[in-house]
Amino acid sequence: MAKRALTPFQLTATLFVALLATCHAGSIAVYWGQNDGEASLAETCASGNYEFVILAFLPRFGKGQRPQLDLASHCDPSSGGCKSQSKDIKSCQSHGVKVLLSIGGGDGSYGLSSPSDARQVAMYLWNNYLGGTSSSRPLGDAVLDGIDFDIELGGAKFWNNLASDLKKLGNNIDSDKAVLLSAAPQCPFPDEWDGGAINTGLFDYVWVQFYNNPECQFNAGREAFMDAWKRWESVPAGKIFLGLPASKDAAGTGFIPAGVLKSRVLPLIKGSPKYGGVMLWSKFYDDRTGYSSAIKSHV
Repeated sequence: MAKRALTPFQLTATLFVALLATCHAGSIAVYWGQNDGEASLAETCASGNYEFVILAFLPRFGKGQRPQLDLASHCDPSSGGCKSQSKDIKSCQSHGVKVLLSIGGGDGSYGLSSPSDARQVAMYLWNNYLGGTSSSRPLGDAVLDGIDFDIELGGAKFWNNLASDLKKLGNNIDSDKAVLLSAAPQCPFPDEWDGGAINTGLFDYVWVQFYNNPECQFNAGREAFMDAWKRWESVPAGKIFLGLPASKDAAGTGFIPAGVLKSRVLPLIKGSPKYGGVMLWSKFYDDRTGYSSAIKSHV
């Protein structure tokens, strides 16, 4: 049966709805690197599900320590084995996926002792992972798009200095591209560790961990969740992401079934001008549940 043509009014309304959906369309960010048996970095990016992939972690740096990358069984940085990831990183970037290195994590030995220490760490990150040069780049000659601050221990001071120094290096006239900054604070506001850095106004993305924090995650109730979300909306950052575990096994609390996320949670926050999308921990768990595929069209 032939379809009737849309009237001008119907066409205008349809275009308006489509434009509205596009204006609030979000992205999915995913952490990769801490589990055996997850898809390769190249496979992760080729899936088309993610706009950001965050390499986890650089859990040792600062306070005079020799920085150490840890990508679990994916590669051994001590033997130069992680240089093989360079090809995959470039493949990700060719697909339009931004690749960032996450510093810190829930377990490690890191911290900053002074503004000078922050400058030294910034120079190390710039020369070994970003747009600088070094004979010992752990991930080879690939140039990452930015640095993610997942600070959960080691003191709360001088992270603002590190953020400022990294942005200055990226804005250098000799640099080919700016340095993206992201942070992964806990949802209780303000964050004990990342709060000072985020308040610099230098962060492009903030993926807030709405899990393992029973007082502000969605199952604490709509009011508590929205109060926390609105507080995070107030920070001077680019886009705010809803951070979630990709399966029940990925976190102690805070998992939201895909159907509930799509029908009850995203409608509450997608209208925000700062809404950026959803962050998932992690690729390993997403591989097993297909969570990103289930939510992608609604994010």
